[in-house]
Amino acid sequence: MPDNKEQLVVIGNGMAGVRTVEEILKKDPERYQVTIFGKEPHPNYNRISLSSVLQGNTEVNDIILNTYEWYEENNITLYTGDPVVAIDTEKQTVSSEKNVTATYDRLILATGSNPFMLPLPGADKEGVIAFRDIEDCETMINASSQYKRAAVIGGGLLGLEAARGLLNLNMETEVIHLENSLMERQLDSTAGAMLQEELEKQGMRFHMEKQTEQIVGKDRVEGLYFKDGTKLYADLVVMAVGIKPNIDLAQQAGIETNRAVVVNDYMEANVPNVYAVGECAEHNGIAYGLVAPLYEQAKVLADRLCNEASNASYTGSLLYTQLKVSGVDVFSSGDFMEGEGKKAVRVHDEFEGVYKKVMVKDDKVVGSVLFGDTSDSPRLLDMMRKEEDISSMSKAVLLPSEGADSTESPVLSMAPDETICGCNGVSKEAIVQAIEQDGLSSVEEIKKHTNASRSCGGCKPLVSDLLQAVLGEEVTETQVEPLCGCTAMSHEQVQEEIRNRQLTHPREVMNVLGWEHEEGCTKCRPAINYYLGVVHPQTYEDDDRSRFVNERMHANIQNDGTYSVVPRMYGGVTDSEQLRKIANVADKYEVPMLKLTGGQRIDMLGVNKEDLPDIWSDLDMPSGHAYGKAIRTVKTCVGEDFCRFGTQDSIGMGIAIEKKFERLNTPHKVKMAVSACPRNCAESGIKDIGIVGVEGAWEMYVGGNGGVDLRGGDMLVKVESGDELLDIMSAFLQYYREDAHYLERTSHWVERVGLDPIRETIIHDLDTRQFYKERMDHALANKPEDPWSTLTHNENKRKELFERKAVELV
Repeated sequence: MPDNKEQLVVIGNGMAGVRTVEEILKKDPERYQVTIFGKEPHPNYNRISLSSVLQGNTEVNDIILNTYEWYEENNITLYTGDPVVAIDTEKQTVSSEKNVTATYDRLILATGSNPFMLPLPGADKEGVIAFRDIEDCETMINASSQYKRAAVIGGGLLGLEAARGLLNLNMETEVIHLENSLMERQLDSTAGAMLQEELEKQGMRFHMEKQTEQIVGKDRVEGLYFKDGTKLYADLVVMAVGIKPNIDLAQQAGIETNRAVVVNDYMEANVPNVYAVGECAEHNGIAYGLVAPLYEQAKVLADRLCNEASNASYTGSLLYTQLKVSGVDVFSSGDFMEGEGKKAVRVHDEFEGVYKKVMVKDDKVVGSVLFGDTSDSPRLLDMMRKEEDISSMSKAVLLPSEGADSTESPVLSMAPDETICGCNGVSKEAIVQAIEQDGLSSVEEIKKHTNASRSCGGCKPLVSDLLQAVLGEEVTETQVEPLCGCTAMSHEQVQEEIRNRQLTHPREVMNVLGWEHEEGCTKCRPAINYYLGVVHPQTYEDDDRSRFVNERMHANIQNDGTYSVVPRMYGGVTDSEQLRKIANVADKYEVPMLKLTGGQRIDMLGVNKEDLPDIWSDLDMPSGHAYGKAIRTVKTCVGEDFCRFGTQDSIGMGIAIEKKFERLNTPHKVKMAVSACPRNCAESGIKDIGIVGVEGAWEMYVGGNGGVDLRGGDMLVKVESGDELLDIMSAFLQYYREDAHYLERTSHWVERVGLDPIRETIIHDLDTRQFYKERMDHALANKPEDPWSTLTHNENKRKELFERKAVELV
C-alpha cells in the first residue's frame, strides 16, 4: 500500500456508498486507499431488484452490482457481515462488531435506512418480518414451502412488490392498507384505483382503510386483529410500512442529526472529515429514499473528495418514481395533486387501462402521473427540470404518445441532452456516444459502460430502443420466450401461425392472434413485418412504417440528428470515377467527414436529412445497406491476382456473393468476407459468413462475430466449386432467415441451433439443401429494388420522409 494514499473509510456497502467510491475511482483512482464495512454478508447488490428475486424472475447473483473481484481489482478492503459499531471522531477511527479498527482521513456514512416495524402487540412473533434485504427474501421463500396464508401490511410499492412475490410463491396473499388508495405517495386516487383493479385480477385481496391492532399466535403468527373488530388468518406477516434513516452510529458519535445526518451542499457533516450520502443523509430538511437523488449526491461527494476546490454542489433533487408494479408500468413526478392555481391535462382510457395526468401551474409542468403507458415520462421530466414554458404547446407535445406517431418509441424523438436513465443521470447523447465509440451491442454492455438501466431498470426499454435505432444491434434481454409484451406467443409460434393461417398483413396477424395492443409495439411490428416477408416473398408488400428509423430513412442516424451515407462498392473494389463522385458530392453538400469503414467502404458522415435524396441522386451508386437488417458488405483481400500467397480469386468471389445477395432482408445484419488464403487478411473468421480460399477449394465458416461479443466462426464445409459454394450459402442464409428470431445474429442462432444440426440440414441432406436453395431463389427473384434509386424518384415518399417538419425519430 503506497504511503501517500489517504485512508477513506465507508460505513455501508450499499448502493449510495459504493456509487460514491465508483465515482472517486473514475476521477482520481490513486488518491485513496478505500476500506468498506458492510452489515450484510454480500457484495454490493441492487436493492431495487429484490422484488425480482422474490418473484422468481432472477437469482441473487444476477442483482450483484459489484463482484468480489471488483473490490480486489480496485484494491478495496471489504469487510462483509461486519458492521461498524463505534466511531471516534477525535482519533478518526472506526471499530467493527468483529473488533476490526480502521483509521480514516475521510469517513463516509452510508448506513442507509432500516425498515419501520409497527410497534404492535405480537410483532416479535416468528413469521413477522420486513421486506428490506436478501435475508427477508429467503425467509419468505422458505416460509412458502410450509405455509400458505400471507398478509402484507402496507399498500405502498414495497408492500405490493412483496405481495406479488408471495403470489408467485403460491401463497394466498392479503394486503392491508391504512389509506383508501394504493401507493398514495406516488399515485392519485384514480391511478390507485386502477392499480388495485389490476392487482385484484392477478389474485391479490385488499383490505383498505384497515388499521392493524394486534398480531396473534402462540410462538408463530397465526393472524391479525383489526381495530374495527375484524380479523384475518395468516401464517406469515410482512410489514412494509416505510423506512427510517439509520443514524444510531452518528448520534452516538456526536454528529449532528435531525431525521437523518445533517449535511451541507457538499454532503459534509458538522464534524471535520465526516460526510454522509444516501438515505441516512438529510439535506435542507429532506432525507431522500429514491435511488436517483442518492446517485446525484454520490457524484457531488466524489467531486468534493477528489477536489475540495470543486464548485459542484448538491442543491436537491426533483422527486419522481418510475416503476413496474407487478407488471404494470407506473410513473409519477413532482406535485401531481390538484390544488389552487393548477390545471390538469388528462387522458383516461378504461378499455386499455391507461391513465395520464399532467399538472400545469404558471405555464410550467409541475407534476404528472402516468399509468399503463409511461412512454412520455422522459419528456415530462425534461420539461420539469428545465422549467419549460408550455403556454404555446399543444397536448400532443405534452404527451407525444397520444399523437399521430404514438407507435414509435419515445426515445426516438428525444433531444440529445434529454435524460434517459434518471436514476443515474445518463443522457441520450451519452448512450449514443458510448455505443458508437465503444462498439457496444447490447443493453447489458450499455449498462456496464454508462450505468444506464443499472438501478431500477425502468429505462431499459428506452435504452433497448435507442440501441436498435442507432445500430440495430440485438438487445440481449429481448431473447425471452414471448415475442414482446403484446403477446404470450414466441417467435416460433408467431411464424407458425402466419404460415398455417396464411396471414398476410401485420394488422391481420395482431387481430387474429389476439394482440393485447391492436397497434403492436416497436418490438413486434418490425418482427411481424419481417416474418410476413419471409413467408410470402412474392406477394407481401413491405410495411416501411414497421421498420426502424434507419431502415425507413435508408441511412444511419447520428447522435446530432444528421445521417451517414455509405454507398455500395462490390467486394470493396472502387475506381476513380466513383471516388470523384464521392468527392464532388462531399464538396457540394459540405459533408463534414469522410471515413473508411471496417467493411472497406466510404462513410459520408454528417449529412442533413433533407439532403439525402439529392446526395443519392448525385452519387448514382446503389445503397450499401449499412443501416439495414440485411446483407451488408462482403470484405475481400486482394486475392491471387496480386498477392504472393493468394490461392483463390477472393475479389471475384466476393463481388459475385455481394451481387447475388444484395438487398436481401435478414433477421439481423449479415456481414461477409472472402480471404484468398489461410492468412485471412479479410478477417473471414469473425464474420457471419466467412470464406477462406485454400489450394483448390473454399472453406466456409459461419456464426462469427467481430463485435464486443467476439466469436470465431465455425467451419461448416469445404468445397471445390464456386457454384457449389454459392448454393450452400443460399441454403444456409435461407435456413437462417426462416428459423432465426428477428434480431438474432447468426452467432447466437448457430449457438442456439447447433452446428451439427445445421450441417446435417444443408450439407448432408441434399434434398433439404435444394429446398432451401429454391426458397432463396424465390426470395432473390422478389427482393426490392435499390431503395436510394426508388426514393429519389418517388416524390410522395420524399415529402413524407425528408420534408416533414416534425421532430426526427432518433
